[in-house]
Amino acid sequence: MIRPGLARVVGASMEPTLHEGDLLLVLWGARARVGSLAIVRLPRDAHGMPRPVSVKRVTGTDPADPDRWWIEGDNPGVGVDSWLVGSLPRSAVLARVVLRIPCRRASFT
Repeated sequence: MIRPGLARVVGASMEPTLHEGDLLLVLWGARARVGSLAIVRLPRDAHGMPRPVSVKRVTGTDPADPDRWWIEGDNPGVGVDSWLVGSLPRSAVLARVVLRIPCRRASFT
């Protein structure tokens, strides 16, 4: 079942496309598309600890296994993506990003 929802960007791995605090309209359960942004569940780290759910770009399928997605950040060298953890199963793509919702950021200084 596809349902709309919201997600908030944390971190710098998608800069310059997305920035910390950006609000996204997403479709939970929607299929990924090559070139689109997606909310993904990354595999556990080397110590077995879960990683946070992340926003990444779907750049294609794994040539060795077309049932797996290759995902990347837009800010090379920042964050975790398929260059570090390999391709992801289709079930790891949780939502497709539809748009960034323009919102005014409050300043509390």
